[in-house]
Amino acid sequence: MLTSTTRLVRRLLAAGAALTLTVGLAGAAPAAAADGDDGDGSQPLPGYTISNPPLDPLVVRGTPTTVRQGVHEHAGYIIEVPADWNGDLVMWTHGYRGQTTVLSPETPAFGLRQRVLEQGYAWASSSYDRNGYDIRSGVLSTRDLADLFAGTVKRPQRMLIAGVSMGGHIIGRSLEQYPGYYDGALPMCGVLGDHELFDFFLDYNLVAQALAGVHAYPTPPDYLTNAVPRIQVALGLAGLKPGGPDTTNELGKQLRTITINRSGGDRPGAEASFAVWKDFLFAISATNGGDSPAQRPGQLATNLLTRYTPNSPVDVNATVQRVAPENPWQRLSPTLTEVPRINGRPTAPVVSLHDLGDLFVPFAMEQAYARDVAWHGRSRLVVQRAIRAAQHCEFTPAEAGAAWDDLTTWVRSGARPAGDAVTDPRAVAAPDFGCRFSDRAAYAAGAGTRRLYAPCP
Repeated sequence: MLTSTTRLVRRLLAAGAALTLTVGLAGAAPAAAADGDDGDGSQPLPGYTISNPPLDPLVVRGTPTTVRQGVHEHAGYIIEVPADWNGDLVMWTHGYRGQTTVLSPETPAFGLRQRVLEQGYAWASSSYDRNGYDIRSGVLSTRDLADLFAGTVKRPQRMLIAGVSMGGHIIGRSLEQYPGYYDGALPMCGVLGDHELFDFFLDYNLVAQALAGVHAYPTPPDYLTNAVPRIQVALGLAGLKPGGPDTTNELGKQLRTITINRSGGDRPGAEASFAVWKDFLFAISATNGGDSPAQRPGQLATNLLTRYTPNSPVDVNATVQRVAPENPWQRLSPTLTEVPRINGRPTAPVVSLHDLGDLFVPFAMEQAYARDVAWHGRSRLVVQRAIRAAQHCEFTPAEAGAAWDDLTTWVRSGARPAGDAVTDPRAVAAPDFGCRFSDRAAYAAGAGTRRLYAPCP
């Protein structure tokens, strides 16, 4: 499971940083601006364009919805309101878009657009005012759009927030940035462990290099064409395929087990998911010369205090290259940055979904969040659910819809729904872990990576 300098420092500084955090949050509140303001908010920032083609309204109970689209505070947006609006608003937060220069809002995924409208909810989605891995942009743009909705449609009775991947990081921070503003949250496949995602990517590459005897960090321009092929041959990874024979040698098996432990511990489907992701985890570390955290994760990533297990046949803990974050202040800062901390202080009910085999945003993100939330005595506000799939954000409408329905019931009635014990190693390692909330119809249909897992009893 993920451990790092950050997790220890957070807990030591939690009480003393509270006042600083409060001041930092207050100072980062978004400035008010009118929709269509031709000063500087009605156009994208320099270098960006906005793609927001007209969205056809849905027909709900015989009446079309009202769709509004435009640009606000440099971000494109979509707002959709059903005719029988129940007075509540759902903010949707999209995931990472890379370093592209085209901004585009998106509709809620996994059938949630139709579902929330049929239930009477309005929804709104921002493109954010810039791309890249920029949580600050997502937090502020989402809040700006919510305020625009309140000023141009009507102030919602309740405000909920839902989203995926990087959008989960935005959600986790938004709950702490604006305490009490959101009434419920549904992060899916979310980066709820903040900086530890970058640590995980660093771990994989440094451990693989140490096991193979190939030293290539910081990654050189020919990392993927020179160093990585040599590492794969040395560890027996080159021919490893999901569902195929195990081609790994002793060194490859050590890398696989270390990766499993760092991504959430022994759990169903872990070995199969390693075969799905083993190439991608090399590619994600290759830099392209940019300065954003996603382009140069060494600004934040560290393994200085990480202990790897198993530590044989190679004594990895003695031989692995140790790396300090290039920008330790950004890592420890309580302020809203591109990659800010999530302290584990939610102020509203949270239902979270995560795929067990996801190694782009590993299951350990849920465990990190659960530990931080428990540290602050707020576990009553968080319910987490494991889904037996190996891809990133591999959810069905049934899985996302059930989580949404349970969240809204919780928000309205106070009835806390059921979840999985994500920090209990014995529960996580059980052969049927994840069965409770996984869509059995998806398994029966052989959808996605579902058949990499044994059938549920």
